[in-house]
Amino acid sequence: MERKDFYYDLPEELIAQDPLEDRSGSRLLVLNKNTGEMEHRIFKNIVDYLRPNDCLVINNTKVIPARLMGEKEGTGAVIEVLLLKRRENDVWETLVKPGKKARVGARISFGGGKLVGEVVDVVEEGNRLIHFEYQGIFEEILDELGQMPLPPYITQKIQYKNRYQTVYAKNEGSAAAPTAGLHFTLDLLEQIKKMGVTIASVTLHVGLGTFRPVKEDNILEHHMHSEYYCIEPEEAEKINRTRKNGGRIICVGTTSCRTIESAALCDGTVPAGSGWTEIFIYPGYRFKAMDCLITNFHLPESTLIMLVSALAGRENVLHAYNEAVKERYRFFSFGDAMFITDEDIQ
Repeated sequence: MERKDFYYDLPEELIAQDPLEDRSGSRLLVLNKNTGEMEHRIFKNIVDYLRPNDCLVINNTKVIPARLMGEKEGTGAVIEVLLLKRRENDVWETLVKPGKKARVGARISFGGGKLVGEVVDVVEEGNRLIHFEYQGIFEEILDELGQMPLPPYITQKIQYKNRYQTVYAKNEGSAAAPTAGLHFTLDLLEQIKKMGVTIASVTLHVGLGTFRPVKEDNILEHHMHSEYYCIEPEEAEKINRTRKNGGRIICVGTTSCRTIESAALCDGTVPAGSGWTEIFIYPGYRFKAMDCLITNFHLPESTLIMLVSALAGRENVLHAYNEAVKERYRFFSFGDAMFITDEDIQ
């Protein structure tokens, strides 16, 4: 299976640069995963496709302001550091630009010395392990000095940090938002609960994989980076009870999907627990726990469009993406949404 099999042509002007004022006012393309039938709606119409015994699985990770701009001590060279994951205490795995100025032993000052990092090791794919020194509480300093780590295809700063957070963001640790969840408002979630839909929360801290393209022509040679996940016992019980009662498991976003599919047993049961996942889902994968998916439109040739293709079929997905381009949908993180369902579309 080759990377080029997941290419589609996307005009640059369709890449959304900012979020809509009304989170739930984005467009929604509904796709039947079995037939390829499509329907065009507005996201708040998602309630028309949910059933009282469904379970909506959301990722409650919270994005940290993980992008830091600093100066190399001694030379004053500008260095950008992106925090990827905390290894231990004050040591973080990071992505550093330019890497050639961040050899082991290099010290980088942020905010006039409020935060100082020392490169202590170079690890996989050139990532740097940095030990940070500071006075006070790290999270408070990071909130003051850090910027939201927007993907590289978003070229302008957002006015309010919370627009790159879901309304249910809780557990800090992500280097990127679980963007399918950005469409939900508190009012919409309350409406969904009143319908009798169960909402289960899991955590997956989105890491480096969000920023790494697939470079290998043969996608089976692509290596996924590990990301931390956690499923609390009461949340696992909600998912398993839904399946036992004949309801559908509907994941909000590919991160929620990867979380429960990483944990799921062969019979679809999702046990509580935590760990690190490197799961790579592509066509041919048999889903154990997830039935349907709410997702955004993803980059051509990305691991995420491969995951979506595993659920709905590559031909169906590419046809839907080309239809979305034709209909001038907004793409990627701040863009419109897709609901991949198993129900016939009227």
